Amino acid sequence: MNARGLLTLLVLGGLLWMSVAYLEFDTDGLFTLATLASFGRYVAQFFPPDTSGPFLIKLWSGTLETLAISALATLLAAIAGLLIAVPAAGRFGLAPRLAARFVLNALRSVPELVFAALMVIAAGLGPFPGTLALALHTTGVL
Repeated sequence: MNARGLLTLLVLGGLLWMSVAYLEFDTDGLFTLATLASFGRYVAQFFPPDTSGPFLIKLWSGTLETLAISALATLLAAIAGLLIAVPAAGRFGLAPRLAARFVLNALRSVPELVFAALMVIAAGLGPFPGTLALALHTTGVL
């Protein structure tokens, strides 16, 4: 390791130490018997799994909704991607090509969760904002 790498490592280590000291991070509370017992109770709630009829119906409904959201988002993204792909290929000159590629790069660089948060603000809760968020990101990917 060269001197610059060592200096970078020391600076990052110092910043990490300062942040832990500032936050007064207490590791003693993480590994107590009470904490382990609480974690054990939490994990025990998962066993045995709930296989009752009403729960399975609710689970199936959520599964179908998730599949519908992803299918519709992919369809919307494919349509939008095809519309943006033609100018991105340079068929209409340099300016539309650069603009289309900028849009595609921007859509691709924003994570789905950020789009989802923005869409929840714009459209409210429900499957619709999730569909829009996935469609926006997938448009950039396709």
